[in-house]
Amino acid sequence: MARIAYDDTDAAAYATSRHLRSEDLAAWREAVARHLAPRPGTRLLDLGAGTGIWAQAFTSWYDGIEVVAVEPSAAMRDRCRHQPVLAGDAEAVPLPDGHVDAAWLSTVVHHIPDLAAAARELRRVVRPGGPVLIRSAFPGRLDGLNLVRYFPEAAAVLDTFPSVAQVEAAFATAGLTLAACEPVPQVTASSLRELAANLRREAHTPLQLISDDAYAAGTARLQRAAETDSGPVVDLLDLLVLR
Repeated sequence: MARIAYDDTDAAAYATSRHLRSEDLAAWREAVARHLAPRPGTRLLDLGAGTGIWAQAFTSWYDGIEVVAVEPSAAMRDRCRHQPVLAGDAEAVPLPDGHVDAAWLSTVVHHIPDLAAAARELRRVVRPGGPVLIRSAFPGRLDGLNLVRYFPEAAAVLDTFPSVAQVEAAFATAGLTLAACEPVPQVTASSLRELAANLRREAHTPLQLISDDAYAAGTARLQRAAETDSGPVVDLLDLLVLR
């Protein structure tokens, strides 16, 4: 499923450096609620749940919601804050037909080799009319990412990710249409100093796929900026909603 292996090293780096604080995700809480309309008993698939950042957030935000976490990497499952977490991937979700009311995929679509197959599988496990919510960075929509500002070579990697149009076309083959595409802000770190201190190359696919020289130059660029810049680090990622 993944462009990178998510072995023990990657999973450990992800667990220590990619956990966003719930209070820094207020805009995501509002955006998801607007499209999901959660209520007690809502069952949400978190596909590619990783270390459980979002599963944990959803269960704390929305009363009575049930999150079904599915993750292909054993190393990630071992570190998942949400339990239980099932082994599975986007082309083989271990759930019965129509088992969930909605699906959530966060920074996952670029790891899926066959988006059309994944769309068919999501159509199978999500009840008719239920939304598929996709959080990602998309080619041509990278201006709100601080990662690209300090590691400009990462833009070339991100440009190889599926575009909004490609995702829309793949899901259309399963009868799902694009209902919304909106940028959502998040506070990624309280400051550039915190961002630089916590940065782990193994936790970011684009940083793993640039050269060592580009990574070293970007790290130096970030550390220089951290000496003078203040204030929170705000990133924009997109939310796609398909139904």
